[in-house]
Amino acid sequence: MTQETITTDVVIIGAGPVGLFAVFELGLLDLKCHLVDILDKPGGQCAELYPEKPIYDIPGLPVVSGQELTDRLMEQAAPFHPEYHYNEMIEELRKNDDGSFHLKTDGGITFNAKAVVIAAGGGSFQPKKPPIPGIEAYEGKSVFYSVKRMEDFRGKNILISGGGDSALDWTINLEPIANSMQLIHRRDGFRAAPDSVNKMHALVDEGKMKFHLGQITELHGDNGQLTGVSVKGNDGEIVQVECDTLLPFFGLTMKLGPIADWGINLHENLIPVDTEKFVTDVDGIYAIGDINTYPGKLKLILSGFHEAALMAQAAKRYIDPEAKVTFQYTTSSTSLQKKLGVA
Repeated sequence: MTQETITTDVVIIGAGPVGLFAVFELGLLDLKCHLVDILDKPGGQCAELYPEKPIYDIPGLPVVSGQELTDRLMEQAAPFHPEYHYNEMIEELRKNDDGSFHLKTDGGITFNAKAVVIAAGGGSFQPKKPPIPGIEAYEGKSVFYSVKRMEDFRGKNILISGGGDSALDWTINLEPIANSMQLIHRRDGFRAAPDSVNKMHALVDEGKMKFHLGQITELHGDNGQLTGVSVKGNDGEIVQVECDTLLPFFGLTMKLGPIADWGINLHENLIPVDTEKFVTDVDGIYAIGDINTYPGKLKLILSGFHEAALMAQAAKRYIDPEAKVTFQYTTSSTSLQKKLGVA
């Protein structure tokens, strides 16, 4: 059965904070949006990697978690009725003769859009997996590469592997709710904030957790459920460590994916744009957020919000060159307030 092509004003690739705010800015200009994201939910890196960790540099919000920021942006975008397509990756993107764009996902959804906004962060995040034989059988059951909900780990016997900020942060944050906590790292030096390292050592001194020097060489368990691991110490001795949950934090690999095949100019896996329209070298395709590059670029969420506002003005002019675009303020414009449902 052939799937019907979805016709819309704008397809936004990426439903992270910057993509979500783009819905709001485009909506103020009466542009309808569909969003496509490879993840199973909105929020991008914020929701995937640190949903419960605080963010301190969002204007007007002295502290906000990644999940709360996502929720607020979804609420802000809601008056414009965006449509979301999760667990989908755009694998085809080409410009039609009339200036519109054909897009197709790996799940077979096709779009015809008047403009395209790439808000894909740096691409798709994938964890660096430790070279442990047979680890795939445990993934998603007792081996996890991120913490989505802390409560899922309450009462678990947790072993965290790694020496960076994520490993130390989650060691400290999960220790109070875990049945037991252990950390393993190949050396006694860490790539994490000194304060976090000091807190971890204090927990060890207080007998609240254990720290092992060495590397995991083998996993033990059945049907995806861990019972323990073999650890090779720096002295070459193999010891057995009991645990029912393993959290390896070896960093993330950013994969650009199909973006490299779309015929857009790239520079070191980033998309060059101007700072007036945030358009790529293909007119009608825009790039905002961490995926773009320009002189003075700062990879901050607030920078992406600014980029979304200017992009929306440019996209409106591209889609409807005859339209008179009058700049208005939401605080004083009755027509904008009606669109937001607050007039």
